Amino acid sequence: MKRKKQTILLLVVTIFALAVVACSFQAGLDDSADAPTATAPFLALGDYDGYEIVNRYPHDPGCYTQGLVYRDQFFYESCGLYGASSLRKVDPESGQVLQEIALEDQYFAEGLIELNGLLYQLTWQEGTAFIYDLETFEQTGRFSYSTEGWGLTTDGSALIMSDGSNKLLWMDPTSGFQIREVNVTWQGHPIEYLNELEFIYGQIFANIYLSDQIAIIDPQEGGVITMLDMRGLRPQENLADIGEVLNGIAWDAENERLFVTGKNWQWLYEVRLVPISPPELPTETPIPSATPPLPVDSRP
Repeated sequence: MKRKKQTILLLVVTIFALAVVACSFQAGLDDSADAPTATAPFLALGDYDGYEIVNRYPHDPGCYTQGLVYRDQFFYESCGLYGASSLRKVDPESGQVLQEIALEDQYFAEGLIELNGLLYQLTWQEGTAFIYDLETFEQTGRFSYSTEGWGLTTDGSALIMSDGSNKLLWMDPTSGFQIREVNVTWQGHPIEYLNELEFIYGQIFANIYLSDQIAIIDPQEGGVITMLDMRGLRPQENLADIGEVLNGIAWDAENERLFVTGKNWQWLYEVRLVPISPPELPTETPIPSATPPLPVDSRP
């Protein structure tokens, strides 16, 4: 296969079905009397009905974004595709690439995360993770894994990887040895094609490949807490290309800022999630419970 985005075109119908399910799920949450409550100032579990654009930054449309990290006022980005894969340090305001190393042509770069001053970068089908010094980009090590590499994040101790299925894999950052795994589900049904990941307030935000949705996942049980519908962000010029979807989530923990972008997008956005405002109902009127949508098998 020449490109990752060309290999999964037959899954478009499946992803469309998944989107319908997610929308139904969100509607159910809106009506539910049992919606989870907030555990952190930024994050109200399941209580979002949209987003607002806070700021917009230039982004290199030549980067097929596979991983995005915000650290110390800079973006670090993993750009994919065979023959075009790289690791970059980027100035947020100008979009200028300040530092870059290219991967050899046989590698398709994927997820990226920083942990303890090191950058970890996955590759798609090559079963290799590269480890770099955050400051110098000097390669300090590598390890192998036996599945595909898609998204990558960390809980502060272990690496957490997605492989295109509904699994999340916890790995030792030194050896790559798998520690545990969790199956991601919604009401018992798998949510697959989990892609770029970000760990925020004890939860995992995950892009879903071929869609403009983000799943918020409980890392302990694997349940999807809610789906964020981010349609409307994708630039007009990227709409016709199926693979150029939302992909790339970064979190500025110090200032509680959420950033997102997409594959070959010319813009990177800072967004704020908009909490749901509960409807005003008479006290004697019972609140209807959520009606679960019909199960959908999203496997290829």
